[in-house]
Amino acid sequence: MILDISWEEDTVSIELRDELTELLERAIQEGIRSAAGPEEAEVSLILVDNQRIHELNRDYRGVDRPTDVLSFALQEETDEEPDSEFEDDMLGDIVISVERAREQATEYGHSLKREIVYLAVHGTLHLLGYDHENDADKQEMRAKEEEVMAAIGLER
Repeated sequence: MILDISWEEDTVSIELRDELTELLERAIQEGIRSAAGPEEAEVSLILVDNQRIHELNRDYRGVDRPTDVLSFALQEETDEEPDSEFEDDMLGDIVISVERAREQATEYGHSLKREIVYLAVHGTLHLLGYDHENDADKQEMRAKEEEVMAAIGLER
């Protein structure tokens, strides 16, 4: 797996970046493995502030507010089920708002590190065709997220 991580200035300390980098690599790789994604997958992960994710959410989704995570898949799904065959290894981009992750970590009572990793797993599953538009899909995606988080030792 190839993971390109970009950090917007001042989103997190250098020490936390170093810690998170290894965890993010493990989490995204496990997410790809558990969802039968390509072994040599390429993912771009960008960590930004609320202002930047707000702009992206408005421009690409027509939603005029910040969000926690956005995924921009480069693979097109043709079925309702997640596809296990991908045309190439470049899955797409995941953008995470560190500000929103910080707020949610406080709200949910866990660490910023866990929240960022969870959002990366959530974004990875979106790149692989998972969604949460209805209850059944939401339950399937949540179960997969929890499976991946447990596999890397960050269960609730």
